[in-house]
Amino acid sequence: MMLMSKPVKGQEAHALGLVDAIVPSDELVTVARRWALDMVECKKPWVASLYKTDKLEPLGDAREILKFARVQARKQAPNLEHPQACIDAIEEGIISGPRAGLVRELENFQKLLHSDTCKSLVHIFFSQRGTTKVPGVTDLGLMPRKIKKVAIIGGGLMGSGIATALILSNYPVILKEVNEKFLEAGLGRVKANLQSRVKKGKMTQERLEKTLSLIKGTLDYESFRDVDMVIEAVIEKVSLKQQIFADLEKYCPPQCILASNTSTIDLNLVGEKTRSHDRIIGAHFFSPAHVMPLLEIVRTQKTSPQVIVDLLDVGKKIKKTPVVVGNCTGFAVNRVFFPYTQAAILLAEHGTDVYQIDQVINKFGMPMGPFRLVDLVGFGVAIATGTQFVENFPERSYKSMLVPLMQEDKRAGEATRKGFYVYDSKRKASPDPEIKKYIERARSISGMKVDPKLSKLSSKDIVEMIFFPVVNEACRVLAEGIVVKASDLDIASVMGMGFPPYRGGITFWADSLGSKYICSRLEEWSKAYGDFFKPCAYLAERAAKGASLSAPVEQAKSRL
Repeated sequence: MMLMSKPVKGQEAHALGLVDAIVPSDELVTVARRWALDMVECKKPWVASLYKTDKLEPLGDAREILKFARVQARKQAPNLEHPQACIDAIEEGIISGPRAGLVRELENFQKLLHSDTCKSLVHIFFSQRGTTKVPGVTDLGLMPRKIKKVAIIGGGLMGSGIATALILSNYPVILKEVNEKFLEAGLGRVKANLQSRVKKGKMTQERLEKTLSLIKGTLDYESFRDVDMVIEAVIEKVSLKQQIFADLEKYCPPQCILASNTSTIDLNLVGEKTRSHDRIIGAHFFSPAHVMPLLEIVRTQKTSPQVIVDLLDVGKKIKKTPVVVGNCTGFAVNRVFFPYTQAAILLAEHGTDVYQIDQVINKFGMPMGPFRLVDLVGFGVAIATGTQFVENFPERSYKSMLVPLMQEDKRAGEATRKGFYVYDSKRKASPDPEIKKYIERARSISGMKVDPKLSKLSSKDIVEMIFFPVVNEACRVLAEGIVVKASDLDIASVMGMGFPPYRGGITFWADSLGSKYICSRLEEWSKAYGDFFKPCAYLAERAAKGASLSAPVEQAKSRL
């Protein structure tokens, strides 16, 4: 509980002996007063919790338990000090007495209070609570309209996940597919998502049946005539999305919100064939949609403030952290983190070991390295997303044939059990020696050569060469006003891409290193390896002034 910062509810706390009794909230003061009087009158024993030892094991057993806890804490949180500090204080209290334990706790607390980790986590705490404050939107006095029914188009991985998130929060949902086979599969995915919760003890079977009754399937738009919001979640194909939105305009009520779950495509393109630009908005969930905590709300220049307020309210009700961003290719998260994978491929083609890159990035605190991530999302998605980025930002894209060459050989990532890794029946990943031949083929096509310096990079250099291009793109996003404030980008990076929260988010971490240092390293690499690393004007300007990256941007014309 302490090591994981996990809160416990009343019943569990009572079972653990952390509280003496559970009473209704309206009786709390009365019962507490009666207990206090009973103690004063010696009718009830006064046992100070500090001296309660009935839950403690014998000293030898306690030490073994603490030893095991230390190993687990180092394994699960290798970059964090506070789990070990907690164990130190507990051990001191057991060995030298409760007061000695309190002294150790105070000493450790004072030390940790001024640590970079503490500053980062405090920043994340307040930043998360500030994402719903959007100038020119949430300060207009608008009240969210009630969303009574939601329709979702597409029952694939994303559509079924979004449907699951909605019905878990008691929103009635209509799921549309193109044929019975796909519809049955989509509804099956929703049911499987709920069954997973039952297996984990997060939901009863009775609750599952009740929740599942909130979703209905359909093959046409007739049942869309009374929906309050539609979320399109089909494949990333512009023409298909345009046709869907044109159809929605014919069948949905005039006040219905028309949302797209597109992860990269410009919303102006999506709604090009409609007249309802004021109610078109991006509702970009992250996979798996019923688990990942971020909801990227994308507005265009014409999106109504009322629609944004409505979607912010829905986001909070389905237990997501909503971040409002401007409209552009890739929006905020995918645009900022696209160089993450490109930088990794650049290093690999120049001689850095693929698996060393992933190991270093994983140790830095990311849930997985860039190559493991490509395997997870699938090569098809990776190529489609990459194409969008290359077409829109050709001057700073690193063009490689590595992934297409692998796809030609029927490698598509985790789904086919072969990508940058090979996967067993339990989807456990293992390095694949054959990857070297694909890298050599990609290298021969591009005319690239192995760079001795990049084949012997330190862990520090790998982290910087992977993440500094990400910081550079974050600077462009800030300069263009795609996000309201830098802290929104920090929350988006943590909740959307798994950037370690104890580092404070992408811009907070960058500021801890300094704009001048980051800019100088990028300039050095751009001379050796091209414009992919070239610092943008925003970063260069901040570096010249010695200013932080997260300071408010005065000159940018915000897209919000």
